[in-house]
Amino acid sequence: MNVVCVVVGSMNSSLLRYLSGLLLFHTSVLAEHVGPWDLEKLYAVKPKVEWLSQEGAVQSLLYEGERFVGKETEVFAFYASPKTLDPAAVETKYPGVVLIHGGGGTAFAEWCWLWAKRGYAAIAMDLSGSRPPAPEYDASGKPLSNAHRPESRTRLAKPGPDHGHWEKFDSIGGDFSNDWPFHAAASVIRAHNVLRGFPEVDAERTAVTGISWGGYTTCLVASLDSRFKAAVPVYGCGFLFEGESVQKPSIDKLGERREEWIKQYDPSSLLPRCTVPILFVNGTNDVHYPLDSYLKTYGVVKGEKAMRIEVNMRHGHPPGWAPQEIGLFIDSKCRGGEPLLVIAAPKVEQGRVMAAVTGKAAMREAALHYTTDGGVRSDRKWQTKPLQVEGSVIAGEAPPAEANTWFVTVKDERGAMTSSVVVVK
Repeated sequence: MNVVCVVVGSMNSSLLRYLSGLLLFHTSVLAEHVGPWDLEKLYAVKPKVEWLSQEGAVQSLLYEGERFVGKETEVFAFYASPKTLDPAAVETKYPGVVLIHGGGGTAFAEWCWLWAKRGYAAIAMDLSGSRPPAPEYDASGKPLSNAHRPESRTRLAKPGPDHGHWEKFDSIGGDFSNDWPFHAAASVIRAHNVLRGFPEVDAERTAVTGISWGGYTTCLVASLDSRFKAAVPVYGCGFLFEGESVQKPSIDKLGERREEWIKQYDPSSLLPRCTVPILFVNGTNDVHYPLDSYLKTYGVVKGEKAMRIEVNMRHGHPPGWAPQEIGLFIDSKCRGGEPLLVIAAPKVEQGRVMAAVTGKAAMREAALHYTTDGGVRSDRKWQTKPLQVEGSVIAGEAPPAEANTWFVTVKDERGAMTSSVVVVK
């Protein structure tokens, strides 16, 4: 775009308003381009859909992806809703959820089924150019986890990039359409468009959640697609170029391209623009997304945010979709459900730790978690002590002076846990 400077003297007021409007229009168009993503185009695209199967509780489809190395691509996805689980269900509009797998994963039929049981229309895509086998079901009708095995998957006829190291990191600096992070976020936004276009889906009540690299992608997508009403990245975060991140060596090896990767694809560069309410879910000892990087990521989000940190939370797909807080948080934004409790920043006064808690749900229990260990975060041992619930405050003995990292948690009457900010000395 060429910028023209105009000196305004006794300019006609209608002409001035016209030029101002023109400038605002061009500014809004430019704002729709974030890094390599043309958001105006992504929001508007209606990907072609080919149904592979519309039978059974979990159905399968292909939808049109972004071009890769100059060629057309397709993306595989599973789809389920209360209607696919029970064709006799009363016709209604369902909230929608987009599900993003992590490294080594694929579209999971079981994950879609779980969300459909919860009352959502769910779409889970494969982000490695592959197709998992058709779902098999146990006696209760729940899909088996046969798609967990990589050797059971087949390559698509028109695949996008694989979920490999080169595509994630080393391709940076060339054509961005070769980069896996670009394709991952774009494919999720396209899946969102597909989901919003289904007649049984309420397009104004949708959410996104992802696990590990899917949590990383959730951070990107929540910063790019403001149409979502809620986002829950599990494990995944930004600041992968710092500290103990297992991705740091790969980013450092990029040399002069390192800063470009950080600017374009590290969530720390995008999350400051996130306006989607976001719940971060992780563990204290996660080796893939360490706590220091996690806390910095949480800190750059300016909008509504919450955190659930679990001591020694396991890393994986089933452990990553298991926490009930994911569904409850999304329910609170998409179905009018009871929100999670909110903990104010804890304070230490006269040997006691205290934190105010707000929310409608009754508090059931609270705890203080701390570590006095040094060394690598993933190897540190944590201690947990109960706190008392005193009206709208949780309180108890303060962490010992030698504690270098600590936080408090509260559980409501549903057993749903919320964490405070983490204090690091």
